[in-house]
Amino acid sequence: MGIGNFGWTEGLLIAFLFLLLFGARRLPEIGQSLGKGIREFKKSLTSADEEPQVGSGEQEISRVEGPKSREESRQ
Repeated sequence: MGIGNFGWTEGLLIAFLFLLLFGARRLPEIGQSLGKGIREFKKSLTSADEEPQVGSGEQEISRVEGPKSREESRQ
């Protein structure tokens, strides 16, 4: 029996087994965590494809200058 022969009776049987194993209260939590995981995975795939753009909403870091030499402080 291959994957192509998956019918509605098998789907009901699997859903019933999940209900027995995890209970009615845990199933929504499991579905929510699976959804978050899939979203994060898709987000990581799309962000890896995009090139980071310089200055795209990021704050510029101001340059901190070191201590002045004696010659510069006299002026």
